[in-house]
Amino acid sequence: MARGRRARCSARCVCRAGRIIRVVTEVRDVGPGLWVWSTPHPGWTPESDFDGPVTSTCVAVNGEVVVLDPLAPDPDCDEAWARFDAAPPTVAVVLKPDHVRDVDLFVRRYGARAFGPRLIYPRDIPQSDLAPIEPGSAIPGGLLALYDGRGRAETPLWIAERRTLVFADALTAPHGELLVWDCPALQERALPALHGLLELPFEHVIVSHGQPIHDRAAYERALTQPPWRG
Repeated sequence: MARGRRARCSARCVCRAGRIIRVVTEVRDVGPGLWVWSTPHPGWTPESDFDGPVTSTCVAVNGEVVVLDPLAPDPDCDEAWARFDAAPPTVAVVLKPDHVRDVDLFVRRYGARAFGPRLIYPRDIPQSDLAPIEPGSAIPGGLLALYDGRGRAETPLWIAERRTLVFADALTAPHGELLVWDCPALQERALPALHGLLELPFEHVIVSHGQPIHDRAAYERALTQPPWRG
């Protein structure tokens, strides 16, 4: 399993919903021009069906700096903010209707162009206008939106120049092992669609929840394992 170089760049304790939670932001390099950062989701509680830290992705490719499902790093994470300030994001992409996160911050602070689903959950509507994407859409930088078959309006992204697939929730790794996240259309549509992605020559797989960085072998194994049901 490929994990990438890890750097913990900030740690502090905050009170959320009456609980003391340790907020840790980590930055990991995946490959040249490709890195991720993980930080606790502000809405997470111990009852949530996902791990506290969630991962966002940044890739510099074909003259663009693209952030995917960006959740702002902790304000004290100097390494992450220094990277953004040195190479300001030009594109921000929302991969799934409930992953709007901090797209507005990246539009406001860096002037990034925003892309995302045509429909957004009422509680998550951003202030920024999102250029609509769907399976087959081309994203500036040469990224391609894919079909995952789950019926949740998620568009995983293929970064050909980095041989990398990036997912929102189609796959997850809550205990380190990459698994497909269960859904009603798992057998009928999701697994066939995810098997179809094996036609792409990817080497890296990045997911939002749990251990973020995986290799092709882990993806192939995930398609043969029982799904994650939360």
